[in-house]
Amino acid sequence: MRNTLAVAPASAAAPQVAGRLAALGRFCHRRRRWVVGFWVLVLALGVLIGGRVFEGTVAGAPSASAEADRGSAVVAAADPVLGSVTAVVDGAPVDGQAVRAAVTQATADIAKLPGVSAVTDTYGAGPSLTAADGRASLVDVRMAVDSTNAQLTAVTDRLDSIKADGAHVTVGGDLVLQQEVKDQTQSDTKFGEIVTLPLTLVVMVLVFGGLAAASLPVIGAVASVGGALLAMFGFSQIMSIDTSVLPIATVLGLGLSIDYALLMVNRFREERGHGADIAAAVERTAATAGRTVAFSGLTVAVALSGLFVFTNPVLGAVAAAGVSVVVIAVAAALTLIPALLGFAGHRIKAPTAPVPDEGFFARTVRRVRKRAVPVALVCTALLVAAGAPFASAQMRNSGASVLPASSAGRQVAETIDHRFPQAAPAPVTVVVQAGQAAAQSYADTVVAKLPGVSGVRAVSPVSDRVSTVDVLVKGDPQGGAAKSVVNELRADRGGLRTYVTGGAASVVDFQHELMNRGPWALGLVAAGTLILLFLMTGSVVMPVKALLMNLLSLGASLGALTLVFQDGWFSGLLGFSPTGGLETFIPVLVFAFAFGLSMDYEVFLLSRIKELRDQGYSCTRSVELGLQRSGRIITSAALLMVIVFAGFAAGDMLMVKQMGIALAVAVAVDATLVRCLLVPAAMTLFGEFNWWAPAPLRRLHRRIGLTEHVALPPIAAATATVPAQRAERDRPLVAVSD
Repeated sequence: MRNTLAVAPASAAAPQVAGRLAALGRFCHRRRRWVVGFWVLVLALGVLIGGRVFEGTVAGAPSASAEADRGSAVVAAADPVLGSVTAVVDGAPVDGQAVRAAVTQATADIAKLPGVSAVTDTYGAGPSLTAADGRASLVDVRMAVDSTNAQLTAVTDRLDSIKADGAHVTVGGDLVLQQEVKDQTQSDTKFGEIVTLPLTLVVMVLVFGGLAAASLPVIGAVASVGGALLAMFGFSQIMSIDTSVLPIATVLGLGLSIDYALLMVNRFREERGHGADIAAAVERTAATAGRTVAFSGLTVAVALSGLFVFTNPVLGAVAAAGVSVVVIAVAAALTLIPALLGFAGHRIKAPTAPVPDEGFFARTVRRVRKRAVPVALVCTALLVAAGAPFASAQMRNSGASVLPASSAGRQVAETIDHRFPQAAPAPVTVVVQAGQAAAQSYADTVVAKLPGVSGVRAVSPVSDRVSTVDVLVKGDPQGGAAKSVVNELRADRGGLRTYVTGGAASVVDFQHELMNRGPWALGLVAAGTLILLFLMTGSVVMPVKALLMNLLSLGASLGALTLVFQDGWFSGLLGFSPTGGLETFIPVLVFAFAFGLSMDYEVFLLSRIKELRDQGYSCTRSVELGLQRSGRIITSAALLMVIVFAGFAAGDMLMVKQMGIALAVAVAVDATLVRCLLVPAAMTLFGEFNWWAPAPLRRLHRRIGLTEHVALPPIAAATATVPAQRAERDRPLVAVSD
């Protein structure tokens, strides 16, 4: 017998759909010129101020609660300078007359430049600025706190011009490093967008079988990025935004906006396939897929809101920017996409056959159901094993290592570490609010006697009431011994007011905050997630299972992050040098972002299963049909997400690369191993208990429970038929279903 698909005539009128989202869809369709014009304005403003967003960021925003940052602030108040520019003059004997003349002349010229606070070279400061082999020296320029970018450029240009006897100059220092971090971050963000969007368009064409439908999610994503830049520019005016926040927020906004637009366009095609005209299809899309988008955005925002618990400015800025980006992505999907559908809807081909109830995903569920116990055990074991390397993860501040090896700032920092150890930043520095004599006594009687301390390099006065003590430690400057020294120095302050600073101290401060506030952040995210999933499903069992499964997939992502960036797996292929640890705040950000994205796919799947369950299907059949009808959309959305994250991971900034790899792994694992195998196995084992809730909570859910699907009125009574052979011929390469 020939299968047919019922299709209403294109002219059939559909009854109006109730609800606010349906009303929003109708408004955006009727006022589509105004809506599109608004988003064009948003994009234009975002592009115009895009550069200014990066200019207003801070590389390494300080934390008011971290002792290391407070100590640095005390030194800055006692000796206010903007920062330093350091040049390495290499390749010729330092004591050569031509080199001496060239360097001293440059030093004299730079001292006269506006914005320069002080300048020193090896001929005036002594051997501390000379390399052990006598073939390289340093020139250090301290810039005044009110110096400008133009004045900084004049200094670097004069240093670059030093030439004598074949000597060459490399200019770095903390001010150069900060600018290079900003420039490289901006470059990587643009590169990620340039790589991601064309690949996304290609995948969309395969998904929808046409360019018109494929282009709308890309347009929506571009507009969302413009809105994200505007939001972050606004935040940069009222709070310190770390440079790393921008690419992280951009990659989230780009991925989510493509994801949400995919759902909207796909549902529109389905409604057109059922016979609705463009206006009715837009309205019904907003009422159904629009609810999915809104609910998904809420779950991602809840996951990111846990970052607000921390006092670290980087995490707070990511939370603020991330939540705003989620709101913008949802707003673009609910307003811009319906308006664009009003313009391009007639060019979008409707599917000629629905997604069948029998297919790859349904067969997979049946196979899993027959072997539910071993499948669940094997999947869990694999995820636990994948996450095990994270147990040995080391947190560290990578400093100049976040930049590519070609960076001049990184080259200078590494040269100083290797060839000028006497001028390199001390692993631990104690800021003493006392004169030099008291600081020297403290260094001799307390600091030098601590286990793990290999020596005190210098006691330097900053002002009459502030001195610094440079402490050398045994082993890794940010390893366990160095952290122990930090804790011991903070336990015994010698009766003085001291602040322990340096790279190891910053890591200790962050870990301390993570231990104190991490459980509260985790509790907030877990509670919000459990409440949202309960309101959606009416069950207390499925939200708990979803939480545990998400933690397993997150563990696998963090384990992969450790193997790649700490242990160096595939470092050559990915183009970076491992630093022996993970950037301190990256695991926290990965947890928040990946958890939100995992809940995104959980919502897609559970909403389908719940809808079928409410229609009277058995537990086993609702799981089977739910995965069959949502599996392709989850797989397609995950593929697009992986493309976005991989595009950003291809950049040169180490922290952006870490985020991109970790999120790509998390999404890939969650959309395949977890959703296709572990979830069906677990739901098979629990059976009807999946839907259990105490009687009081069942009554509560009946009163205030949420649902992602609304009852749509029929489009029309008249129908037409389409032969199954034509339906099969016209189907796109990849069929998806919301």
